[in-house]
Amino acid sequence: MVPRQEWEWFGHAAHLIVGRWCRFHLATKVGEYLVSTVGEFWPERPVREIHAEVHDPAWLAENVELKGDTFDHAYMKRFGFETIGYERKYETMVFHAGERCQVPDCGCGLPIPSDWGELDFSGYNDAGAATRGHLAMCEQWSVKDETVPAV
Repeated sequence: MVPRQEWEWFGHAAHLIVGRWCRFHLATKVGEYLVSTVGEFWPERPVREIHAEVHDPAWLAENVELKGDTFDHAYMKRFGFETIGYERKYETMVFHAGERCQVPDCGCGLPIPSDWGELDFSGYNDAGAATRGHLAMCEQWSVKDETVPAV
């Protein structure tokens, strides 16, 4: 078992190719595992305009001339955050932790998955459930021993 005081917490998204556009991210190294949760996907404006054109073209026609935060506020009020997968706005995945970040002048120490095959997964639709799910996944993987076959 890996006790909580030995878990390592990181402030970056640790998976998902569009993770840099997720406003919610938790990453925790639990022993040899990396538990990563992302959500609140907020892509760049052109992507959101495509979404609006598909789902509510009349809304986009009325709001496309809005600038900056005014457009963002109107968009959030109408559509909210984008989904990051089928019927979910947040997700947690578990990976084998690999080498740590080597980006010069970064110093974050975030482990990179040693391979991108997830070991576990869960999806959510609100930040509270995502936080609780992340912690539950950390607890679950803190006692995993892959040398013993699962039953």
